Order: sequence, then C-alpha cells, then structure tokens
Amino acid sequence: MQRWPVLLFLAWVCFLFFCGIGLFTSGFLLIRIELANRSSCSDPLAAPTRAGRGVVTGACWLPQRIPKAVLLIIDALTFEFARFDLAKERPRPYENKLGFLHHLSRSQPRHARLYRFRADPPTTTMQRIKGITTGSLPTFIDVGSNFATYAIEEDNLLSQLVQNGRRVVFMGDDTWDGLFPQTFFRSYFFPSFNVKDLHTVDDGILQHLYTTVDGGEWDLLIAHFLGVDHCGHKHGPDHPEMAKKLTQMNEMLRLLVAHLGNDTLLLVAGDHGMTETGDHGGDSEKEVDAALFVYSKQALFGAHPPTEPDTVPQVNLVPTLALLLGVPIPYSNIGEVMAELFSGDGNPASAALQQLSAYHVNARQVDRFLHSYSLAAQDLPAERLRQLQELFSAAEEEHDQLLARVREVELVAPELEARRGRAVARFQRYLREARAVCMESWARFHPLRMVAGCALIAATCLLCCVASGLAAALDFPYRSRLLYPLLWGLAGAALLGLGHLLAGARLDLLLALSSAAAASQLGFFWHFWSRQPLQAHLASAQPLAASAGSRPSCRAWQRLLLPMGILLLRCCAMFSDSFVVAEARVAPFLLASLALLLLGRLHWHGQLAAPDTPKQPPGSASCQESWRLLGLLGALLACLRLSSLFHQCREEIPHCQPSPLLGPLASLQSTQAKNLFYLLCVASLAGLVCAVRRWLRHYGNLNSPSPLVLFVRWAFPLLAVWVACYWAVASGAEDVLGKLQELVQVALVGFPRAVYGLAALGLLLALWNPVTVFVKDSRESGGPIVASYPGAPSSQAGLPPVIPQLYRRMQESLKRRLETGHRRATVMAYGLGSAYSAPLVIVLSLLGLLLLLLHSERLSLAFLLLFLEAFVLLRIHAHVVSLAGDAEPFAVPWYAVISWVFAATQFFYATGHQPTFPAIHWNAAFVGFQQGHSTHLLPALLVGANTFASHILFAGSRLPSAPALALCL
Repeated sequence: MQRWPVLLFLAWVCFLFFCGIGLFTSGFLLIRIELANRSSCSDPLAAPTRAGRGVVTGACWLPQRIPKAVLLIIDALTFEFARFDLAKERPRPYENKLGFLHHLSRSQPRHARLYRFRADPPTTTMQRIKGITTGSLPTFIDVGSNFATYAIEEDNLLSQLVQNGRRVVFMGDDTWDGLFPQTFFRSYFFPSFNVKDLHTVDDGILQHLYTTVDGGEWDLLIAHFLGVDHCGHKHGPDHPEMAKKLTQMNEMLRLLVAHLGNDTLLLVAGDHGMTETGDHGGDSEKEVDAALFVYSKQALFGAHPPTEPDTVPQVNLVPTLALLLGVPIPYSNIGEVMAELFSGDGNPASAALQQLSAYHVNARQVDRFLHSYSLAAQDLPAERLRQLQELFSAAEEEHDQLLARVREVELVAPELEARRGRAVARFQRYLREARAVCMESWARFHPLRMVAGCALIAATCLLCCVASGLAAALDFPYRSRLLYPLLWGLAGAALLGLGHLLAGARLDLLLALSSAAAASQLGFFWHFWSRQPLQAHLASAQPLAASAGSRPSCRAWQRLLLPMGILLLRCCAMFSDSFVVAEARVAPFLLASLALLLLGRLHWHGQLAAPDTPKQPPGSASCQESWRLLGLLGALLACLRLSSLFHQCREEIPHCQPSPLLGPLASLQSTQAKNLFYLLCVASLAGLVCAVRRWLRHYGNLNSPSPLVLFVRWAFPLLAVWVACYWAVASGAEDVLGKLQELVQVALVGFPRAVYGLAALGLLLALWNPVTVFVKDSRESGGPIVASYPGAPSSQAGLPPVIPQLYRRMQESLKRRLETGHRRATVMAYGLGSAYSAPLVIVLSLLGLLLLLLHSERLSLAFLLLFLEAFVLLRIHAHVVSLAGDAEPFAVPWYAVISWVFAATQFFYATGHQPTFPAIHWNAAFVGFQQGHSTHLLPALLVGANTFASHILFAGSRLPSAPALALCL
C-alpha cells in the first residue's frame, strides 16, 4: 500500500463523519437570531401615567423609583440554601445557614421578600449571566460559549445604564469582563475558572465591597461570588465546607445591610442551582431552582406576605430593574415585570395605576420585539403570533378604556381595583404566552437535518466496513476508489451552489459540504457495486469466512449477522428515551449477552468440547481451551457486575444515590476512611504497574537495552510514585495550614506536570522505536543484534514487518558463524512472541496512568477493573479463534470489535460520567494547573481526555497490532 492514498482516504472518511455530525447538530442544537436593535428613551412606548390628580410624564418610559441598586450574585445559590426551616431535627450541612435573610423577612415583611428564582436551561454560568442581563433565553448551543466567552452584542441592561449616564461598578467573576468589555465605571475582576479555588474570588470581593458601597460612586453595584459554586463542584452540598461558605455569605450580608443607604435596593440572587453532587448545566429541578432575595430600607411590599414564596423566572429581573432604575427595557427582553415592586408609596389607587403602567410598557416592548424578530428570523409560528396579537390588542383596549374612565371621572376604589385587575390579568397572560411561544420555538428541532445527518453517518460506517474488507487483501485500489468519489462530490457541491445562485438564495456552507459528502459516498458505492469481481473478492476476504480464499458459507454469514444484529439493536434503541436514561445498565447487559451467544454458537457447532465427549478426552488441548473459555466468561461477568459499583445518577432516575466511590478522597470526613481508601487506591495503582511489568518480563520484553525498555524499567515505578504522592497531597490540601500551604501548592502543580512530562517522553520513545525484541549472538563479540523498525508494510509478504526481519538477521548471524567454523553457534531472542503486543501494552499503560491522574483517586479501582476486563476480552477472543479454527491471524472478527465498543461504553459510565452537562468533570482542567489557564485549548483537552478516557483506551488497543496481542496472550 502507498502511504499518501491511505492518508487521503482516512482524511476523506473523517470529512464524511464531520459532515454527518455537523448536519445532525445543526438540526439538534438550534440557535436563535440576535437582533441588533436597541431600546431608547425616545421610543414611543410609554404613555403618560396618572398619579393622584396630577399627570407625571417619565423622562424615560416610567419615572425612576430607586436611585441605586446592589445586585449580589451568589453563584449556585439554590433555593434550599436560602430557605430557613427550624422544624428539621437534623438539618443537612447547607440548611439554615443564611439565617439573616430569614431574620429580615420575619422582622420587616414590607421591606424584604424571598422568591424562587427560576432559571432557564442550560444552567451554565455564562448563559445565566446573559439571561439576567438581556431578559432573553439562550438556546442549547449557547452552552459551548461557556468556555470561550464572547462579548454580548445584544441589547442588555448594563448597556442601557451606561447609555443613560449611569455608573456600573463590578467585582468578582472575570467572566463579566469578556461579556461586557469597556462597560464598567470601575471593576475588580478575579480568575474564576479554577473550580477547586473556593476563596480567591470571594475574598477579593470582600476587600472592596464595603468601601465601594460607602463611597457612593455608583448607581448599580454588581458583585458575583463564586465560592458556593466551587464548593459544590469540589465537595458537593453535603459537606462541612459548604456550611462554612454559606456562613461566610450570611455574615457578608449582615455587614452589607448595615452599610446600605435608605434609597438603595438590594437583590441577592443565585444564577442557578446544583444537583446532589454539586453540578449544574442541565434542566433538572434542583439545577433550575435558584433563590432571589429583595430588600430595601424603604417599604416595597404589601402588609401580607405570601405563605409560600412566589416563583419568578430569571428573565423577569431585567424589565423590573430597568424600570425601577428609570432606563429603557432592553429590546430583546421577553420577561415580565415584578408588579409588587411598583406599589410601595402607600396610596392604593396610585399603586394600582403604577403597576398597570409597568405592565403596559412591558407588553408594548415585548410586542415590538416579537414583530421585529418574526420579520428577521421567520421561525415563530404564524398562528401563534396571530393569537398573541389578539391578546395584546385586547389588553391594550382594556388599558385604554380604564385610562379614559380615570380621566373622565373619579372611580371608586372597588371599581378601579376590579378593572385594573382585569387589565393586569390580560397583560400577564399576553406576556406569559409570548414567553412560552419563544421557548417552544427556540427549543424546536429540525427533524429533516437530524435524519439526514444520521443517514450520512450510517452510510460512512458502511463505507468503512466495505473498505476494511477490501483492504484486508492489501490490494485496495485507493487511487481509483478515491478519484471518482471525490469528483462526484465536487460535482454535487457545484450543482447545489449553482442552484442557490440561480434561485438567489444564500448558500448554506454546511449544507453544501454535506451534499458533497453524500455525492462522494454515492460515487464510491456506485463504483464498488458495478465491479462484481471485487464484490466477490470482498466476500472472500471477510475474516469470518470458513477458510482463507474460500467463498463465504451460510455459517460465515450467520457469524457475521449475530454481532451486527446486536449492534443494530443498540443503534435503534438510541431513539428511545428510556434506553438513553438506562444505557449505563443496558451496555453491560448487551456485552454479557454477546459473550453468552458466542459461547452458545460454539456449543451449537460442536466446537466447545466437554470432558465426557468420546472424541475429546479430559486432558486434551481442546477440552482445556473450553474450560479456560468458561472461566474467562465467569471473570467477564464478574467484571461487569463490579463495574456497576461505580455509577453516577441521572436526574430522571428517582431514588438513585450516586456511588460514594466517585468522590475524591478530600470529600471524606473520616480520617480512617480516607486513609483506608488511599491505601486501596495506591494498591490498585501498584498492582496495575506490577502486572504490566510482570507481563513484559514473562514474555522477555525487558531484556533489551533500548531506551523504551529502560523507560519501562525505571520510569513506570516512578510515575506510580508521583501519582500516589499527588493523591496524598490533594486529599489533605484543605487541612494544611501555615507555611506548608505554599509547599502543598507547589506539589499540586509539580507532581502532575512531572507525570505529564515523563509520560510524554515515554510515548515519544514508543513512537520512535517501538520494538522491544532483543536478539543476541552468544558467540559474537560485536554486541547484541537489535532489530530496527522498518515502518508500514508495502505488500502481503511484508505484513509482519518485525518477526521476519528478526529471523532473517538470526539466519545471517548463524550462517556467518557456521562459515567460520563455529559448529555450536547459537542466537538468543527475547520477546519474539510478543513483538507486536508489547509496545501496545506500554503505550496503553502510559495512557492509563495519564488518564487516571485526571480522575478522582478512588476511580483507580475502576481503571484497574477496566484493564482486567480488556485482558479478559482479548483472552476470550483468542480462545474463540482457536476453538472455531479461524486461520486469519491478522483479521479481527466483528464480534470482537462490537464487544470492544460495548466495553468502552460500559466504562464511560463506570468512571463516573454521564452524557449530561452537569456530569462533566470540570476539575480535570486544573490537575497540574491550579492557577488556571491562559487559553481554552489545554483545559478543553484535559476535560475531553477525562470524559472519553475509556474510549481512548479501548480505541487505542484496537490498533493494527491488537489482533496479534490476542494471539500472543
């Protein structure tokens, strides 16, 4: 095979997969259009309002009610943290810690009130900041911008304040710096991405908060605390550190209220909640249920607070705060004003009209936005827009009639309240219906694109299957197979572009690339199926054929259909919500089912010998193979059962408790338990390293003086020691005080980086010279003969490039010695039987140590189980091949590949992951980088490696030398 055609073919396959994934995600992760329109005080949205006998005309829509406001965002302040309940006998660590909020609500009911602050998913910090400043809804795809913050160009509350001459001061999370550059009158930013840092941001805010409040050079003061959120990520809510952090926030609020002026409004809000494990990002009840506390030294509310806190959507904060501060509501807002904040002057009639005026302005602003958005995007349903217009017209008519009656005659209080109530109810219904329409429209999918993307991915998988069969004989004509499909693809893209050009429509680049990919696939399959001899050759090259070079039999096709049927069953089940939720249990079940079916198939065809079989005496090799296979099957089932101990819970599964083995050692409160688990983790790490070294020594791969062998001898134990030292330091970092804290911080950075560097060196050595075979002529004084690595094979004869070369060198050495008269000359070869598998084992061990470092300590037990199950699967494959009589040593049957896929999925869950945003292990980005990152590339790589650790290990072990590894085992 020639190298460049193969690389071009692989690049083409990657292009096909990327196009399929991109087409699917374009239909699944929709994004709304952001309008560039901005509100202005000159917009004719507000009509003159009547207060008593005089008419008050607001300078900017409505009169300013409060001159100053303080917005404290306590990240991840869930409602359960803020609620106070003395009835509980055994409160959890996070309960009843914000007692000052309860004290203000009970002692000053007209000045303070607690709300449920309902967040809109996704519940990631950047999206929530965007929601509480623009009043709009982020779409699901916006979650990706949580790692690469970009400036908010949409109209927002902060830009309105600055535009109208107000001073905005900020302190806290530096995410705001990227979202609102050059916006703040004064700012104090602190690094926020390190989720293990509980105090830097909070302590930095406390250094400036009280002096800034006393200084008075601000109109809106925003302080974004992060300690509660980071404590949840690091320890979870049920931890003493959470109690300490909430107690600190309670004391901060007590001191802040003492510094507030009589004309200042205080808002304490959580941007989102957190799950039982301290995570967030999804749409579960605990994640969207945040808290909002409102307080002012002036009366704000009625005399009778509700028995249960009201629920307020987060988008409602924007129109409320904008009208209270006397600035226009941002153009794209779809929130609803909090009417009770507009009724605090004691006059019921005046308060009623002020609330009505606020609703009227709010409704006209939303109606203007919907009209503009429907013209720009045209993705809002026309029928729903018509219904909304009817609701708005009815509310406007009720409002105008009420104002006309107020101007003509003085209405008595009951009649005024009744008519005002009807008008407010109409506006409320319109605003809530409008928000519901927007939520439904921006959460819609594009089914056609999703189906097309799935079809493109499935066709690419079929293409890979066909190409792998053709390449098995190493005579795959890459040039002709690539040239025609690429020409078809270019022709398809050109026709699509010409069609868009003639129609005058805008060309969709993703759609053009996907069309080119589909056309190239059609060209490949057309060219393939038009050649019947090649098709027959493909059938004969299948690894499941009865014998090499023979035509496939019914039995061979049955052996192919068995695993492919199970794989198809799993793919079809992905369209079921129940399967997606329960996939952590279904994948091990399918793997066990496949193993049992393979065993049953061997028994059905008489290839699984029993001791009482007349043809097979108990001591025969076939009988021993059968018993070993049964023992390996039992070991596989044991591994599958043990892996279920490391499970994470989805919010959709009620009464599910996550495994305690997923948490880090630092989360354990008992010192004895921490020490016990630490010893178990170190023992599993040492067992893994010792098993690898013993396997290499057993097969003679530790005799060569090559750099890679020397690395395995000395660097593997050193890597294990460094990982164990990092675990020890990380698990006790919170308990270290004084000057030792500096040494701990150095160790938290030094040990992981040393592991990164040494493992990278080992991978480079394996790439440079992966051969660990040692050949030595016992009579020759010139030194040992160490084979070099010649590269990829160029023909069928060169398929095994190492072993034939070694034999050739040995023959030449023996021949030379015999020609010189040494009749007893010998050549010793070490590690010849594992020439292919030894480098693979070394590389996988290095990757395993790297990936293990990115996980919590107790998951080392899961990684040990992962390697054990991989070894068992390879042994099962070797015994099945031996019993079935398959003569293709370098051919991998489909059941082995599919079992590998199921095992990778199984350990994706067994390493504490879930396919949900809250389950992403963000702390992996800071292993060795305690101070954060200057770019997003490195943390993305670390988090990605942590998330897909099992897939990386299982995919790496399916390299071309993996079949030889099974044979050597």
